Amino acid sequence: MSEDLVRRRQELEAGEESRLSLVATRSSEATRRGPVEEDPSDIRLAFQRDRDRILHARAFRRLKHKTQVFVPHVGDHPRTRLTHTLEVGQLARTIARSLGLNEDLAEAAAMGHDLGHTAFGHTGESVLDEILRGVNVDMTLPDAITAEVGAFKHNYQSLRVVDLFERRYEVPGLNLSDQVREAILKHTTWKVDYPFPVADREGLFLDKPCHLEGQAVAIADEIAQQTHDLEDGLRAGSVGLETAEKLAVAKRVISEIGEKRYFKDRAWIRQNNLVRGLIRLFVADAVESSAARIAHFLDRHEISDHEEFSRRARKVSQTTVWMSPEVEELFKELKGFIYSRIINQGPVSRQDWRARKVMTALFGAYWSEPAILPDYLLMRATEELELPYLRDLPLKRVAATVAERYHSTPGFARLIVDHLAGMSDRFALEEYRALQLPSPDQEI
Repeated sequence: MSEDLVRRRQELEAGEESRLSLVATRSSEATRRGPVEEDPSDIRLAFQRDRDRILHARAFRRLKHKTQVFVPHVGDHPRTRLTHTLEVGQLARTIARSLGLNEDLAEAAAMGHDLGHTAFGHTGESVLDEILRGVNVDMTLPDAITAEVGAFKHNYQSLRVVDLFERRYEVPGLNLSDQVREAILKHTTWKVDYPFPVADREGLFLDKPCHLEGQAVAIADEIAQQTHDLEDGLRAGSVGLETAEKLAVAKRVISEIGEKRYFKDRAWIRQNNLVRGLIRLFVADAVESSAARIAHFLDRHEISDHEEFSRRARKVSQTTVWMSPEVEELFKELKGFIYSRIINQGPVSRQDWRARKVMTALFGAYWSEPAILPDYLLMRATEELELPYLRDLPLKRVAATVAERYHSTPGFARLIVDHLAGMSDRFALEEYRALQLPSPDQEI
């Protein structure tokens, strides 16, 4: 039976070869750093396995209770980090298929791109970064710690999640391919010298743009985020539809639909048509512009086969899968509008202020009293950081040990950050209340 399955797997890979463009990443090219051996009789191709491992991960399930922009318990419709992830996956597949790229790779990376995102959206991310960098006014770490511990950004944290924290085998991590790991990292900005502790930097090509499937995920993330933040803001009443319709990009969408046809509908239908039209505009333009760039690159270098493209692709210094300059300007206008009229307005700002208080207070509590951490984290501190196990110490020695050993170990600060970053909004609030920390707002 296994021989039949191996043969079937080979047939699937051959079918993929005939289906994909010469610029697409082949599943047979997948490389892995982990010691776990892949089953050759598994009929799933390499990137399909990666996608499935991510979908079954605990971190993926927690996305259901992590904020996108509006907290989930405000109304019935706001997007969560999970629904955002699914929408990015759909757009990434559409773009990848239109360009002849590997949909499985694009989908796997899309499913994993936000696994390292914190509770409370980007506010939680900012709080943890400020603490580690020593610029949080309410929670100051010793200079010796901030000099060594690094920084925080959710895409780097996503790598730590898939490389270290998820456990499906006898070794840490999901044993994902380098291609998926690279795309997870590069779905947003990254730096060659960024101070982040990941298990393995090999295979990430930190000084180069991502492969084309990863680039498809990056632009899908941008399109999904901005268009759906607009929709959520309109539904929440943060901004009026008539105001949004005055944007240049909205006027273009309305013109393509036909003003007479567009404005004859009721407001809620106009809103749906506007958001749908924005997505269609950005995706179609990205596909058309990217296809033209790819064709130009192939013609310029006289590339006619995949092997030659693979040899030259990493020499490209510019992003290939993106919008045209004209549409990019319209996109920037929309992005600025959303920030100023939705994200930076009263309801979201108050929500973010409360979130900052919760995340800062939780870090401060764990830092000052490590004994309140879950036992498995104290065991990690003992095994990985070689710190004394606090539960074995006489009570009178705990405070001195924390001050002398825990507070002088940079890895302990990172351990707390890893713990906080994995929390859902709901769990963070439950923990905040369970510890009876000073409430910043009774409505939180």
